[in-house]
Amino acid sequence: MLESGYELRAPETDEEWRAFHDIRRKVLFENRGKIDYIENHPDDTKTGNYPLVLLFQGDIIGVVRIDVCESEAWLRRVAIREDLQRQGLGRVLLRLAENFALKKNCTGVRTNAAVESVGFYERFGYVRDAASPSPPNSVAMTKSLR
Repeated sequence: MLESGYELRAPETDEEWRAFHDIRRKVLFENRGKIDYIENHPDDTKTGNYPLVLLFQGDIIGVVRIDVCESEAWLRRVAIREDLQRQGLGRVLLRLAENFALKKNCTGVRTNAAVESVGFYERFGYVRDAASPSPPNSVAMTKSLR
């Protein structure tokens, strides 16, 4: 599947930032029974961290934050807009995020996947990393990019 019409980039306008936070809040917090979403979390502006939006033909359809730490990229807060899930867009987002990491000279990608997302990541070459700690209800996963 070609990524024609798709773009992964930083939010540029107040409207794009609003969409970024709305997707994260709804998909990753409210839909999981959490109410503690912090819109202006300091990790989103930390040097080396890249909050990004996935656009298709100009519409924001997904979000991710990629934290680059030396030669590894950490995928954080990965989400596709609720009304567009289960259409292969997560695969597009993951592929573009990995390409972003490669452009930042990363040789590997890591994530703490939600338990219900582990199968998704495994289908795209990620493996469980039992040696790494992960937050509750998540699984540490890794993938080599080289």
